[in-house]
Amino acid sequence: MAGASLAGELWAFMRARKKWWLLPIIVVMLVVGGLLLFAQGSVLAPFIYTIF
Repeated sequence: MAGASLAGELWAFMRARKKWWLLPIIVVMLVVGGLLLFAQGSVLAPFIYTIF
């Protein structure tokens, strides 16, 4: 519930203030976070951690 309202408020902020440059930053942060969560229990973890 709180995540949906946070995302809605963030979207409303970006739309009202024309801060569209924040969108790629947020997307990259979500992708990197998802990659790290996926790699936590995977056999590919040593290979993914070498990227960072």
